[in-house]
Amino acid sequence: MEPNFEQITAQARAAATQLLDTAGLNAGDIFVVGCSSSEVLGGHIGRASSREAAEAVFAGIHPILRERGVYLAAQCCEHLNRALIIEAECAREYGYEPVCVVPQPKAGGSFATQAWQTFQRPTAVEHIRAHAGLDIGGTLIGMHLRDVAVPVRLGVDHVGQAILLCARTRPRFIGGSRAVYE
Repeated sequence: MEPNFEQITAQARAAATQLLDTAGLNAGDIFVVGCSSSEVLGGHIGRASSREAAEAVFAGIHPILRERGVYLAAQCCEHLNRALIIEAECAREYGYEPVCVVPQPKAGGSFATQAWQTFQRPTAVEHIRAHAGLDIGGTLIGMHLRDVAVPVRLGVDHVGQAILLCARTRPRFIGGSRAVYE
């Protein structure tokens, strides 16, 4: 069966929009996305990278984030130790130290490659602390979320053939029985 890239874009857009609304992100916050283009097309992660699938997912997510002033962090694959592609402005604002690498479809992943080619001033970093994120196809974004991640269920549970897992983060609750929280 031929992939329906318009449907993939629509699913990615719906997921990003729903998570942004649920998480209540503000301009300047970071939204991490890990995307296995192989899984989106029904394959096994890391085995069938697809530029077309990555472009479709990116086209659904990036414009929504840009419109709201939220930074996109595109997670690379394990071959680049799950480094992230972000705008240089984001790295500067958060004090993230750039590393030297340019992702490729089979060494970094197609989604990260698409981000590198689309961002105004892309840079790679090793670690971030994102406010929310989409894990498309089991890419394990948890290492890039702030400390208290809260799973979020959306009306969309797949992008293409890939399982979609989502999370937002919140500040830690500290104190004890006398503490008062908002």
